[in-house]
Amino acid sequence: MPSHSIVLVAGEGTRLRPLTYTIPKPLIPIMGKPLVTRIIDELINNGINDIYIVVGHLGFLFKQTLSDSTNPGIVIRYVEQRERLGIAHAIHRAIEDGAIGELIVHLGDNYFGEGLDRFIREFREGDYDAYVVLTKHRDPTRFGNAVIKDSRIVRLIEKPREPPPNSFVMTGIYMFRDSHDVEKAFNTLKPSARGEYEITDLIQWFIDNGRRVGYSITNSWWKDMGTPQDILDLLYLMLDEVKPRIEGEVRGEVNGRVIVEHGAIIEGRVHGPAYIGKGSMVGKDTVIEHYVDIESNVSINGGSLSRSLVLSDASLELGRARLVDSIIGPKSRVRLSGGNYSLILGEGNSIISTT
Repeated sequence: MPSHSIVLVAGEGTRLRPLTYTIPKPLIPIMGKPLVTRIIDELINNGINDIYIVVGHLGFLFKQTLSDSTNPGIVIRYVEQRERLGIAHAIHRAIEDGAIGELIVHLGDNYFGEGLDRFIREFREGDYDAYVVLTKHRDPTRFGNAVIKDSRIVRLIEKPREPPPNSFVMTGIYMFRDSHDVEKAFNTLKPSARGEYEITDLIQWFIDNGRRVGYSITNSWWKDMGTPQDILDLLYLMLDEVKPRIEGEVRGEVNGRVIVEHGAIIEGRVHGPAYIGKGSMVGKDTVIEHYVDIESNVSINGGSLSRSLVLSDASLELGRARLVDSIIGPKSRVRLSGGNYSLILGEGNSIISTT
């Protein structure tokens, strides 16, 4: 039976505005690579070469970005979800457009510290009809919950106000042995109170109809990029795993685990873990503190940064100011003289302060 992957990227990312007015959240880069590209690479490494991308908000940007990054022999097809009708509906749209057989479904704003290899292997070796990956979370009310009894999933609940005991959070990967069963399940669904066809209801059909539903509990971290803090948390986790690599020019000082890409110039001080992208300039009076990601062609003069993400082509004149817990959108301009700031800027924004 053929295997397909479905990557869901149709959401509008409303909790990440103003950043997501012009950049879909799966296209936000971390350490030089958009999250959706990292997901596709993981799927390809597991032998899945036929990938359906379900797009909606700013869908044309995915076509532009991924057209230059795919490997020979990899087929990427685009499916439009015109209305935000939920995850189950997005999977249904991909099946309508030809995703027939085994399905590996991955949310485009989710990422797993341990990768996908174990999950896909255990799903296939167990010959399950449906499969999910679970974890614990400090706020389970934000996600679907799976209730476990005698090592089996007995019930799924979408975003419960009071999470039941013995429950785990459902992460953003779902696997199905046969797309025909998925369509049977989908055809029984009705929209929930929020107007969506819920993935929890879809998989509950498999449970209620005696199908084999398996699960893994991730051994490592998992992040959902729902909010600005989630993006920064993912950045911290990924920077924790970097190995130092210097390909640019260091005229100043670099300490610890730092990546300096080709064409970058460091005249100030950089303390790892940190990432400095291609063609970026860190001025001589600038201090890059821990957990900072500077993407490509960024110019920074003066000041200091900590726990922040600065996207491509931004320009920062910081004086004696300090940026902390910030996301600076691409092509933005920031000019500060002093003080402490935490900023979330969209693309092309300008902030000037002389106080």
